Amino acid sequence: MFKNYCFLFCLFFALLLLKAQEKAKIDNLKKEHFHYDTDLLPASFHKSRRDSLRKLMPDKSMAVFFSAPERLRANDVYYEYHQDPNFYYLSGLKEPNSMLIIFKEEHEFEGQKLNEILFVQERNRFMEMWAGKRLGIEGAESTMDFASIQSNRAFQDLTLPTEDLKEIFFQEPIAMEDLDISNSTTLNGLLEAFMQKVPGEFESADDPLPKMMAALRQQKTEEELVLLRKAIDITCEAQNELMKGIHEGMTEYQTEAIIEYVFKRNGAEYTGFPSIQGSGENSCILHYISNRRPLINGGLLVSDVGAEYHGYTADVTRTIPPNGKFSEEEKLIYELVLKAQDAGIEAAIEGNSFWSPHLEAVNIITKGLQELGIIEDAAEVRKYFMHGTSHYLGLDVHDAGLYGPLKAGQVITVEPGIYIAEGSDCDPKWWNIGVRIEDDILITENAPENLSVKSPRTVAEIEALMTEGEKD
Repeated sequence: MFKNYCFLFCLFFALLLLKAQEKAKIDNLKKEHFHYDTDLLPASFHKSRRDSLRKLMPDKSMAVFFSAPERLRANDVYYEYHQDPNFYYLSGLKEPNSMLIIFKEEHEFEGQKLNEILFVQERNRFMEMWAGKRLGIEGAESTMDFASIQSNRAFQDLTLPTEDLKEIFFQEPIAMEDLDISNSTTLNGLLEAFMQKVPGEFESADDPLPKMMAALRQQKTEEELVLLRKAIDITCEAQNELMKGIHEGMTEYQTEAIIEYVFKRNGAEYTGFPSIQGSGENSCILHYISNRRPLINGGLLVSDVGAEYHGYTADVTRTIPPNGKFSEEEKLIYELVLKAQDAGIEAAIEGNSFWSPHLEAVNIITKGLQELGIIEDAAEVRKYFMHGTSHYLGLDVHDAGLYGPLKAGQVITVEPGIYIAEGSDCDPKWWNIGVRIEDDILITENAPENLSVKSPRTVAEIEALMTEGEKD
């Protein structure tokens, strides 16, 4: 009897030891493979997004998502990897050569009922020595909340339950490079293997997947808003530092350096888009990104920038006089744009059309340009205000959305502008004046919230901050 007790005690102790070792292994995996950042979106967020997508999917359907491709810059140099926003939104995975399958209902795979499978690239010590650690299956399992995580190599032998499915939705990766499709562990190989498994009748089906994803992504959760606010705060700080540090002896690229230094100093991984630092005649080019002109040649600087923080990007534009003072003509145009923006922000309320801010801005700019004698007919406004006033903001700078009535939880920009290029059909005193003011607006159940209010917008505030910078 004593021997039996000893055996049971030893067995119990051994089980406890195994459990402790397994926990230590998982903890080490998290330390080794997760991230140095502690404020990333939790695995529960991504799981909730998959569950929400499943509710939108029709019965007996399957949705397939692919990771973004790795993109070659030149020769053997690649761009820094950036995950496909939909794939990241649903998985939290930032690695390439991966694939996600989501089923509306559970299906049986080798005796296990599953409604989702994530395929990830395997660990490779040689590649990790060059490009950094990979999660692999164990690392992904320790940090993500998935029903099943498998090697991307395993997809080659997977039998899809196509006979039980009425609809299969998928989006091919964009900007794919022509690589060897015989290698099943590459993105190209995964896509090719998937296409071979999909019967022809599914390939021509109308794919509602973009609309389903837009419906989800246009409504920001509290977790997302924390990251968006962080990205926007960083961007506002950068704009403020630029106002304090700018002078006429600089070039556009030096103003860009101030902006992006502040981004990196505060933990932003990327710019959400190439920084636009257009001065003088370049202030009238909407998406100017060369950023090489010397500021001493005169004119305003349109600084349209956004820090990307943990996948979420800001988009804040300020128009700054490099010499610290708006000219009379510049001030008139600036204050007209500001008046239009204020009206647009006021119109960004729940229940209004997505286009309400634009209509308000166009109305004010049209009347203002007529009063200044720059245009005669209202239809001419398109010569000088040629873009929309708003877009959604989130994982993309022009984020996914349905452009329906505004709802609480959505984040949009309000960014009217006036651009009077040299040679325009008006008095030359207005030529080469470009002004855009852009803020990031949260739609709430009450009044709209300006998330980028920390960076000044009025002429007096901007000039005061620039004067403060001269004293420092």
